[in-house]
Amino acid sequence: MTAESGKLLELYMAEGDDYESKPLYEAIVARCRELNISGVTVFRGLEGYGPTAEIRRARLLSKDQPIVILIVEQAQVLEKALPTLTDMMGSRLTVLSDVRMKRVQKSAG
Repeated sequence: MTAESGKLLELYMAEGDDYESKPLYEAIVARCRELNISGVTVFRGLEGYGPTAEIRRARLLSKDQPIVILIVEQAQVLEKALPTLTDMMGSRLTVLSDVRMKRVQKSAG
């Protein structure tokens, strides 16, 4: 099993952020499928804060929890998708890192 070079894109937002009348995280996942990204995972945080230092957490009647989307992909695929995704993010935080990827496949038998 050999490792290959890849990129990790982390997208940080709030649960209530939207894009073209739908939740931003849903719009990004849909766009990633259109862009043939091999996989995307969305995480909902329990609590957090960003540049404004405003605490974001679960509340009974509001959608204010932090959301993080992780995308791990081959560098050339992610570099091609990056302008579209960062445009959707607006002024929110994105982090791009180099990673070494290993795909684990269960052997037959």
